[in-house]
Amino acid sequence: MARALAALTPGRAAAVAAALVALVGAVALNRDLIGVFYDDGLYAGLALALARGLGYVHPHLPGMPAAVHYPPLYPLVLAPLFGMFSVSTAGLLAKLLNLALNAITAGLVTWHATRTDLLGPRAATSVAAALVTAAALAIPMLAMQAVLFSEPLFGFLVAMAVILADVPPARLSSVAGAGLAGLAAALALLTRSIGVAVGAGIVLFLVERRSVSWRGLALAAAPLTLAAGGWGLWVSRHYRLIDPAMALNYGSYAEVVQQAGFGATWSTLSHVLRPLGDLFLSWLPLRPLYFLCAALTVAVSLYGLARVMRRSAIGWSLLLYFAILAVWPYASDRFLWIMLPWIVLIGASGGVALWRHRPLHVPLTLLAVVVTFGWAQVEARGFAGRWWGTTAHGISANFADLLPWVASLPGGAVLATDDEALVWLYTGRTSVPFYVYGYRGATPTTPTPAEQRAYLERQGVTHVLLSGRGSGSDEELDALLGAYPRWLAVVHAWPGGRAAFEVRRER
Repeated sequence: MARALAALTPGRAAAVAAALVALVGAVALNRDLIGVFYDDGLYAGLALALARGLGYVHPHLPGMPAAVHYPPLYPLVLAPLFGMFSVSTAGLLAKLLNLALNAITAGLVTWHATRTDLLGPRAATSVAAALVTAAALAIPMLAMQAVLFSEPLFGFLVAMAVILADVPPARLSSVAGAGLAGLAAALALLTRSIGVAVGAGIVLFLVERRSVSWRGLALAAAPLTLAAGGWGLWVSRHYRLIDPAMALNYGSYAEVVQQAGFGATWSTLSHVLRPLGDLFLSWLPLRPLYFLCAALTVAVSLYGLARVMRRSAIGWSLLLYFAILAVWPYASDRFLWIMLPWIVLIGASGGVALWRHRPLHVPLTLLAVVVTFGWAQVEARGFAGRWWGTTAHGISANFADLLPWVASLPGGAVLATDDEALVWLYTGRTSVPFYVYGYRGATPTTPTPAEQRAYLERQGVTHVLLSGRGSGSDEELDALLGAYPRWLAVVHAWPGGRAAFEVRRER
């Protein structure tokens, strides 16, 4: 075994990591309906619109307004699949693509970390490979891979950008490498808007390292500038086409700032690292012990980050990435999970660097045991319960009951429902979100019954579908029925409080 580990070159380590992530990650493949997690349905709808030549629009909404919430690269990648195959087949192929992207990314990160001694020259190649593989197979990573989320593509592009910025291929000049790194970062931005942190981090890293000329810096910054400017111009020209009531669902991120200032964003600051605590430390029985271990983990990771920032573009990129998450108006979970391999490597690099201090051996060992046990127990329970697909499968089964009735509606019907993109994908019926919300400072707000009725009438809604209780739609519907008891009539009911209503046009 020792001889085999000693022979583990960066290339072999990368191959092992990629193969393990592909083989084990395949357990998350499924045939659940597309759209169970909202974003995946919107991505699929955008891909179908592009494949049918409709443009970058939401085809399920009345009037097919332009899309301004999601950058276009992932729908562009999906468009050929949804253009050639049925929704079900295209969805499965897209999930296979996500699996492949996660596996390739794990291989790339392992290869780069081992060939550049990201953990330090004393760390064995097998350690980096094990850390990246464990992170790539974490339950949250499998959950993102199991649906049509853009994170796997984003993670791949981030890895490519960092590799090209740190150590471009020998046949490329430093200027060409910088330009290609900037291009990969620009593509990451066009996949997820937060990719701007990666591009800016790469430029700052190149400036600090002084390894490229001003021409190289310009080539690194130019693609990012063009991508950000082009996407920003598209958004500024089309965001007004989105109904104000659904601005937070479909509008630009600027809508949150416009409604809440920084009230909603600062309220998330204390929760930025919570998902990592849930994964690694949630098993600890005492809150003081949890906070102590969390503080030590953060301290070691910050030491590792300071060390890595001098050696790799991922250091500056993650620093800016977390700075954005600190004021990001939405939960940080998905943004953290896709960077988990890098986060784990940086934390481990801090531990390896601190190991040279003998008095720290015991606390570092104990901290490593605590974190490893936390990850292992989540993995064991998650694989036993197939946690990556529990919620998605339940939503899919629920809508499988409801869709036949929706498909029986007249072609001109307009439905207000949860998971509206899913409904359109499988029935072709125009659909809008029933649940809409806003912000007043840090406090989420819901429309008054009069405001909600006005919104539904602007959209030309003919039917309302309540797919279940607990999503927030039930509370808004109850308020609407209380204010206008004769405006909606029940036309179909299912067990579990699910029901369909028809709009009565007379007052």
